[in-house]
Amino acid sequence: MRWIFPSRGCVENERLLSEAIQVPLTVSELLMRRGFDTVSKAAEFLHPKLADLSDPFLLRDMDRAVDRVLAAIDGKKRIVIYGDYDVDGVTSVALLTRLLKEFGANVGCFLPTREGEGYGLTQKGLSRCRETFDPELLVAVDCGTSSGQEIARLREDGVEVIVLDHHEGASQRPICEAFVNPKIQGCFEYLCSVGIVFKLGHALLKRRRQQGVDLREYLDLVALGTLSDLVPLKEENRILVKKGLQQIGESKWAGVRALLAVSGVQKPVEAMDVGFKLGPRVNAAGRLGSAQTALDLLLTEDTHEAQRLAEELDLRNRDRRDVEDQVYKQAEEQIQRRFNSDSDVTIIVGSEGWHSGVVGIVASRIMRKYYRPTFVVAFDADGNGKGSGRSVRGLPLVETLSACSAYLTKFGGHEMAAGISLKQHRFEEFRKAFELHAKKTLDGESREPVVEIDAELLLRDVNERMLKVCEALAPFGMGNPQPLFALRGVTPDMAPRRVKEKHLQITFRQGHDTVRSIWFNAPSEPLPPAPWDVAFELGRNEFQGVVSAQVVIKAIRTAE
Repeated sequence: MRWIFPSRGCVENERLLSEAIQVPLTVSELLMRRGFDTVSKAAEFLHPKLADLSDPFLLRDMDRAVDRVLAAIDGKKRIVIYGDYDVDGVTSVALLTRLLKEFGANVGCFLPTREGEGYGLTQKGLSRCRETFDPELLVAVDCGTSSGQEIARLREDGVEVIVLDHHEGASQRPICEAFVNPKIQGCFEYLCSVGIVFKLGHALLKRRRQQGVDLREYLDLVALGTLSDLVPLKEENRILVKKGLQQIGESKWAGVRALLAVSGVQKPVEAMDVGFKLGPRVNAAGRLGSAQTALDLLLTEDTHEAQRLAEELDLRNRDRRDVEDQVYKQAEEQIQRRFNSDSDVTIIVGSEGWHSGVVGIVASRIMRKYYRPTFVVAFDADGNGKGSGRSVRGLPLVETLSACSAYLTKFGGHEMAAGISLKQHRFEEFRKAFELHAKKTLDGESREPVVEIDAELLLRDVNERMLKVCEALAPFGMGNPQPLFALRGVTPDMAPRRVKEKHLQITFRQGHDTVRSIWFNAPSEPLPPAPWDVAFELGRNEFQGVVSAQVVIKAIRTAE
């Protein structure tokens, strides 16, 4: 594992920025390296405001989408929102359903099942949707970009279609009443679907004010979907998530409040709470069955019903973990038989009987462990496979899948995460083709995990002031990683101590200064010889009302 330290910038400029925005020199150095190299840029990043959100009509086709929605409302037409079963899809459907009802719309909502109907506007999903709701205007959210043929058939049958999506996919856009996809159109490309739906809500309210409707009350749903979908937390996404996390703690919706309670999340709500506690519970419904339970939770006004649904999602999440562990164990057995770390660039595993609802999580776990682009594929008894992939820096998945499309029946997704469908008899051909194309793209260094240090600190710099400033850099996630600091040449002040058999507590000494640290899920191998260089994140430790800065260890090596 390579450690990469940053090259030093202009010290004078860092000092001037530090004084202007009143942050430690280390933080101004970090801000400048991330592109916030002026006082205005840095101040805007540290203090995001909803007033800085841009005009929603800058999104291509947004004006057409607003026109068609308002015309459908005025004409009392049956509007159906057709979504995806992941968190982004469910929150998108919930937000738009709630908002359109405020406008007096005749609106229904539909989520396909993962196992029976599959992702997007599939023939089976559309058949059940039309039989249930008989839509006159169908709004596809978090899907639809690659569904040109299905949309064409809907329009031939007299159903108007609007697509609000953020996925890459077909080179030719579907022909419909409005197609809002910033990923295809090249602006606001960082938005996920719930962010696009929020922009539609903003546009609707700009065109037609509704008494008592406050879009800020919907920001909790935006934050929940955006953080769960792992899109970059930059520009407007940062504003929406920063304000949305605050709104989660004050949520108007009974379902969000019940979700907080069953997950044990306390205020202030952080991005990690969404990523590891709230999001997985919402996702659990769609992974192992129908996501309808999660949607019902976000739409109910009944406190008791919300509590019941939240507890049901909690149970499903535990079931999901059990299924995930079983698939992961079997995938590991395949890896041990087939994977050669010296020669193989990718890992692709698959089996009949695996649950397709957990292949994405398993792929993430394998990618993190081996640092290889990974696909995990579940095949049914008829040989139909559904797979999910996760990539490493330097290998854009959708672009690589395009080169292997002859072996796939369907694919789509993002640069770092993608989904595929294929027949079992093409699995080996796909595996070899993907490996071949990845080898052409990834050089030797790209295959080696790295520890990228953002800045060096002395032990005396680990204090409450530094913690407060670093917390202003949050929320952390894709596009805005939590700063990784380094301590050089520290020694243990006493013997490290194991906690709950998997964590490690170490008190570091540097000169006269000492600080306690924690290493969550620490490796079982012995620590290297001291003194050490330590890579760490700055965490908050709160005990009996007293807040202190804490070193959260990510890696240790013998000091160099």
